[in-house]
Amino acid sequence: MFDANKLWRERAGKTMKELGRYLKYIFNGHIVIVLFFLLGTAAFYYQGWLKTVDPGFPTEIIMAIVFGSALTLSPVYNFLKEPDKVFLLPVEDRLRSYFLRSAIASGGLQGYVLLMLLALFMPLLARTTEAGLGSFLPILLLLLALKAWNIAVEWKVAFLGVFSKIAVDKVIRLILNVAFSYFLFSWNGFLILVPFIGILFAYLGYRLSSVRGKGLKWEALIAGEERRMMAFYRLANMFTDVPHLKESVKRRRWLDFLLAKIQFGGRHASLYLLSRTFLRSGDYLGLSIRLAVIGALAIALISYWPGQVFFALLFLYLTGFQLMPLASHHENSLWESIYPVPDGAKKAAFQHVLGLVLGAQAVVFAAAIAYRGELAPALGALAAGALFAFVFVRYYSIRKLKN
Repeated sequence: MFDANKLWRERAGKTMKELGRYLKYIFNGHIVIVLFFLLGTAAFYYQGWLKTVDPGFPTEIIMAIVFGSALTLSPVYNFLKEPDKVFLLPVEDRLRSYFLRSAIASGGLQGYVLLMLLALFMPLLARTTEAGLGSFLPILLLLLALKAWNIAVEWKVAFLGVFSKIAVDKVIRLILNVAFSYFLFSWNGFLILVPFIGILFAYLGYRLSSVRGKGLKWEALIAGEERRMMAFYRLANMFTDVPHLKESVKRRRWLDFLLAKIQFGGRHASLYLLSRTFLRSGDYLGLSIRLAVIGALAIALISYWPGQVFFALLFLYLTGFQLMPLASHHENSLWESIYPVPDGAKKAAFQHVLGLVLGAQAVVFAAAIAYRGELAPALGALAAGALFAFVFVRYYSIRKLKN
């Protein structure tokens, strides 16, 4: 006897166990300490900034864009797998409770994100508008209701299976969500939202009628679930080996000039391979750029120069630590093991690539300090960053690779 609720509990439990297994590696001691410093520093500067913010600050517009985007992105985590399109197809009409549970779980997780965002923005909203902190709960309840509406619409639109129609739906919902959020945060009274609520129900009714009689798009649902899991596995792979990870490679022809100076020959084969890997495989390049941008922005917002140097070294450490998997990226490849390269070439190549990345980031962070007109601290940060990169590459990385 097929039991959809039992299947959902098994799938959800297995997925949560899988996520928890890798989350303990992601939130290890190093990351917890780094997050503690980042959150503490951000909270300190945010509190100080709130005291100086102008009442005319466009809080409503900023919050409408942020919350409108968060509301529009409302995927349903369905826990489906590739064989399901064959084995569950005969019982498709009995999966209603399965997907209802998935929608409720998705709403709960995404509602928590809304709660955190509202907690972050509420002090700013209370300072620049007529909304008091006592309006937190009514606003949160309305946002959760709007999130439920978005999940319901997104689930029904998934039955269409046409990319263009799905994209149009996202644009329409983004406009509605931003407009609803703007009037909600403008605090002109909840009555002004009544016409919007009517529009939302009318649009939901339209979507319900447009998919009536259509079946599940199994391939699209399974592909979406796999994309979400692969995104998590790529994150986890920065901290530990993930056997489930499917490699993605991007050509990035426009970066070929960075490899032009690598000499041809067996002695440089490992350097060329790892350089190519850094530029094209996984998320090594994207991770380095994101950390460089976030670090530069954080440094530019800090006026205390020891704090600037500290954050420069902190983001250099984060980059170096999360690029460590690059050293073992090809260890399970047969072809690399038969390359006629000298002993130690792989280690030297990894150190070379890691040193170049950290050196480039040190220059970016020093430039962020110099942008504020503080030349001496910028030179100090550049020297400290260069020293840190040397120690990290020559000693710390080698010790970690031996473990």
